[in-house]
Amino acid sequence: MFTESDKWLFSHLLEDIAVRALRRERVFRECTDMFAESDKWLFSHFRLPREVLIDLCNSLEPHLSHITNRSHPIPPYLQVLCTIGLLATGTFQREIGDRAGISQPSISRAIHKVVKAIVGLMTTYVKFPYDVAHQMVVKRGFCEISGIPNTIGAIDCTHVRMKAPSANAINYVNRKNYHSINVQIVCDASCNILNVVARWPGGTHDSFILQNSYLGQRLQVHYHDACCSQPNDPSRSALQPETCPCALSDRMCLDAAGGMLLYRPDKICQIVLACCVLHNIAMARGVPAPYGPHSQPEPVGDEPKQRFNHSFIEGRQIRCPLPSTHVFFPLLN
Repeated sequence: MFTESDKWLFSHLLEDIAVRALRRERVFRECTDMFAESDKWLFSHFRLPREVLIDLCNSLEPHLSHITNRSHPIPPYLQVLCTIGLLATGTFQREIGDRAGISQPSISRAIHKVVKAIVGLMTTYVKFPYDVAHQMVVKRGFCEISGIPNTIGAIDCTHVRMKAPSANAINYVNRKNYHSINVQIVCDASCNILNVVARWPGGTHDSFILQNSYLGQRLQVHYHDACCSQPNDPSRSALQPETCPCALSDRMCLDAAGGMLLYRPDKICQIVLACCVLHNIAMARGVPAPYGPHSQPEPVGDEPKQRFNHSFIEGRQIRCPLPSTHVFFPLLN
């Protein structure tokens, strides 16, 4: 026989089960149409003009569209815009999600898919000139600005700041005593990225990255007499390859000016590759880089800044005895 107390407990238990069986109604926020904003607003938030953003969304849509049973999937163009806005400004995921009408977890999942899709475009937009015809174009560009012949690339490494990883954190501490990914970038005379290696911890030396990269090994096979000038060598005085990483940092938020990246090392490497692709897309479409901490506009009315210093003549005297088959890779530490 049940007592009155047992009956009371049993009735409340049934009531709790009935309440839990009721499914809470999902609330969907209305997504914001960011393309309805002005061209100035789009460029200030994404650092790319409207037409480039539309073309990029169309190119990535087949990789982001998928069959789903959900009634309110996030449109592919909105995933692309949120990811580019995050890469361009370095803002928080929740902030850009509130702007677009998307939750922070959805933004996090979209970033992974969009970055992966952008990295898939590397073979189209990031190409090193291995053939003679393309090498002649790159050589002509360097010769016009510096007078150095037979130069097929300017190389440098840059450190992308990151939070301390959970595993092998000591390997990511660089010579400046903070955790980073050491990224090797090769560019031409116009700062178009020709090759990028983003997979080594910050404690890795620049020369080790070059020697163990596919580019370095291939150059050693095909150009046995290729040489890399040292930082204090006058023969490299006319080139400043560090301008390419600076231009990339100004266009995409990858350096300490925007704070450290709060992701896993493997995801940071994918983000760096995606930023390089976006940089080359912007360069190919003639999009000017916004003025950042590394680039400032020249004063109006002043004479243009010279692109080489007074040791140019001394550098030419050193270069003259070198054979014409040498390939110069100015290497900075």
